[in-house]
Amino acid sequence: MENTLPNLEKIEENYKVPNLEKGIAVLEYLSLQPMGETLQEIKTALDISQTTAYRILNTLVRLDYLSYNEDSKRYRLSRKLLTLGFRSLNEHNLLETVLPRLRDLRDRVKETACFGVLGSRKGIFIEQAQGHHTFRFVLSPGKPFELHCSAPGKAIMAYLPDTVCERYLSYMEFTRYNERTIVGRNEYLKELEKVRLYGYALDNEEELNGVICVGAPVFDYTGYPCGAIWISGPKDRLTKEVIQTSAREIMDISGLISEELGYGKSKKT
Repeated sequence: MENTLPNLEKIEENYKVPNLEKGIAVLEYLSLQPMGETLQEIKTALDISQTTAYRILNTLVRLDYLSYNEDSKRYRLSRKLLTLGFRSLNEHNLLETVLPRLRDLRDRVKETACFGVLGSRKGIFIEQAQGHHTFRFVLSPGKPFELHCSAPGKAIMAYLPDTVCERYLSYMEFTRYNERTIVGRNEYLKELEKVRLYGYALDNEEELNGVICVGAPVFDYTGYPCGAIWISGPKDRLTKEVIQTSAREIMDISGLISEELGYGKSKKT
């Protein structure tokens, strides 16, 4: 009897849009290049022809997904993608739930309170409530943060499903910023165990000398760590005692956010 099963590979091939795939590859590549890249660098990295790369880049510039600097000849992601991301977050009631609580946390601890989520390979800073101190940290929305040495990165990674955690671990380069930076997988996994034990994560000057961050995960209604909140401040203000007090406040606020997102409600009903 003749095999009548469809050739799935052929069907899938028929519905591919190669230039769309290449355009998305450009966006994903530039998301990892905060300083931007030139046409030559992009076409070489992605192994596409100069003509195709030029057409894709200029189309993305025309649609405002990329910006182009005439002086440096570099293309960079614009904030339009960030706007789309915000819309996605709002659809899930996340930002409108988080923002008031960030302000509550800021008012309790006086330091800048931040919120971020996982990106394709690193974390992405989303929003902040600026601290009350004259000297405070201010971040730009969309700024990536490392997962191996940041408080929010550790807070989220500690509670990811094993398969997802393993995927992000495979991306990590464990860049060393100073002698306190965790640069090995085993040491990092032990650090994640501590996060699960204490309920919060700490960046003890592991990326920037003199800067300490304390963070905790935010869970959605399925129990998935959909983000993290954290505070950042200079080490002379964030003493051991202040860290302990602040950690309790952060966990309290992250718990409230998670509850408002539906976390734990299925267990109660």
